[in-house]
Amino acid sequence: MNSIRDLPELQALDAPKILVRIPPETDIPLTPRVRQLIDTRDFQRLAGIRQLGLVSLVYPAAHHTRFEHSLGVYRMALLYLRQLSYDERFNRLIATEDAEAFLVAALLHDLGHWPFCHPIEDMQLPGVPEHELFANSFLLEGEIADALRDDWGMQPRRVVALLSEKRDDPQSRLLRSMLSGPIDIDKMDYLPRDSLHAGVPYGRNFDRNRLISGLCLNAAGNGLALTAKGRTAAEMMVFARYVMFSEVYWHHAVRSATAMLQRAFYMLHDQLDLDALFRLAEIPLMAQLQRNAGNSPAADLLNGLFGGSRMLYKQLAQFSSVEQPEMFAKLARRPYPWLAACAEEFATLASHRLAQRVAPHEILFDAPPVKLEVDFDIDIYYPKEDRYRALGDVSPVVRTLARQQFDDHVKRVRIFVHPRLAGAKLSQGEIQLMIVEAVARME
Repeated sequence: MNSIRDLPELQALDAPKILVRIPPETDIPLTPRVRQLIDTRDFQRLAGIRQLGLVSLVYPAAHHTRFEHSLGVYRMALLYLRQLSYDERFNRLIATEDAEAFLVAALLHDLGHWPFCHPIEDMQLPGVPEHELFANSFLLEGEIADALRDDWGMQPRRVVALLSEKRDDPQSRLLRSMLSGPIDIDKMDYLPRDSLHAGVPYGRNFDRNRLISGLCLNAAGNGLALTAKGRTAAEMMVFARYVMFSEVYWHHAVRSATAMLQRAFYMLHDQLDLDALFRLAEIPLMAQLQRNAGNSPAADLLNGLFGGSRMLYKQLAQFSSVEQPEMFAKLARRPYPWLAACAEEFATLASHRLAQRVAPHEILFDAPPVKLEVDFDIDIYYPKEDRYRALGDVSPVVRTLARQQFDDHVKRVRIFVHPRLAGAKLSQGEIQLMIVEAVARME
């Protein structure tokens, strides 16, 4: 094989023999060895896991799966490789076997996801693995491992290294920046795809073709950069991501559902076989959680999400870092067990204030998790000056949205209550005083 462009997967972009179509009217070219991976039981499992999980309770068409998304990411990987194969520095650094490993990693990047993975991961509870590491059990043995060895001539450890290890050689750093970075192939697919299925325009308002055509290497040659012609597309991508978090991923009703699931899982997680649970598709996992919940308070929360009737908790108060920075700081980025215990203290105070029993699980605190989102900054190359500048230095949009405000402005602190308490006679001043007292009891 003489160059990356000779890979059969890249050749199939222009002369496909096997195609699978996904929205929006997008053809994914498959080679026999790619189809062999897709046909495995572990990859097919992704067809039973919704990409956005609980978002469909608010946006009813958002039922697309991680299977569909993985195919979209694989196509993005093909387009990135084809574009970068014309870059001399990329060709000197990345061999064909590196490019093959990148394509496999792109296709299999979500293999370790389980249903409702991100909300559960955000809690950082003992025994809950990172999904990147959980994927290793699917990659290192079984059908996928056999297919990698037999059809690709590739050791599964090579894919594991790209997805979950932090090797510091230039090749690994560059390929990881393409898999997980400011303008990675994952965001390039999920932003417009999530937007499409949610029925909103926000995640589609950036020029992916222009961005791909502007791909180049950074000054060190170990990460992605963009030529100046890709700058506007990158700015629009930053804004698309910002609005998607604001209007979809952290929509107040989506966060109510998320807070309900997290509290139920927190109540149950000590009695769960997590390894077996996380190997299930979404419907079996939901059923298993409900079986474990029995008649406990966790069952009330799960029935509100997965029962015959939807019953989401109502928002009692919210605080942003801009409008109420002191209240925001009291609850944001706290460990989940602390946050749950603080909510229980608030429930005790509410019981006294309202002169009625408020059960501990009827008050939910939802706050930005400890882990921050990936900062969005990337170098822009100006060929006439032969100079790189950080996008955040030349773009006020990126500097404001991606560096200063993304997590703390989009992700608000919220208090949710059982619907029967939605009409509780509590002023905002009283609520804030009760939060202050609940926090003081925790310290």
